[in-house]
Amino acid sequence: MRQSLDTIIIPTSGRGLVEITDRLQERIAASGIVRGLANLFLRHTSASLLVQENADPAVREDLERFFARLVPDGDALFRHQDEGPDDMPAHVRTALTAVSLAVPVEGGALALGTWQGIYVWEHRRQGHRREVMLHVLGER
Repeated sequence: MRQSLDTIIIPTSGRGLVEITDRLQERIAASGIVRGLANLFLRHTSASLLVQENADPAVREDLERFFARLVPDGDALFRHQDEGPDDMPAHVRTALTAVSLAVPVEGGALALGTWQGIYVWEHRRQGHRREVMLHVLGER
């Protein structure tokens, strides 16, 4: 059994989804692991990881509109606004989604479905530098 641990830096330009599938695939290929499990962990509380459709951008736009309705910026319900009106809504969005994923590795690549991609979902209006830890465990 082999393992590989890597940190991938993902710059975001503000609220929205940034596909990271290709960057993950490159790191998995470089690890030499052909069958196993890729564990991803996002080291932040105002962004999340997501497996989502990567064919039609309207899906990502619809998700963003849905979350804007569900958890609006500046809602009077929230007291925590240390970094502005999008601060607590970003934390709630993260709590409703995920900061970790586990995806099988087969043939040296992520075993994703035809239309699936992996995304960092930035929940803040300003861009940030996000860190994704990638731990791959398996056989060469």
